[in-house]
Amino acid sequence: MTVGFVAFHYPRPEYAEEFIGRVRKACAFVGSRPGGMAAECWVTADGEAVVTTGRFASEEALKAAFVAARDAGVITECDEREHRPREFFTLLPG
Repeated sequence: MTVGFVAFHYPRPEYAEEFIGRVRKACAFVGSRPGGMAAECWVTADGEAVVTTGRFASEEALKAAFVAARDAGVITECDEREHRPREFFTLLPG
């Protein structure tokens, strides 16, 4: 079953551009993992949040991609450049 994700990141303004660059690299990494179908970086119109979205062939592929990204140091559980905790949601077909 195809699954998706959406994550909201809240970088401190002074780190916004650097953070967006890091998130784009993370999207490229996870999206290229086995079962990865798409991963994209967005920024809200007000510039307050960086939003990532993605689709995977299965929940197992999604989990494996994020484990690989953590193991490779591409993503972290928390980042001092964020002014509030990120929010991550796994999405199922409706």
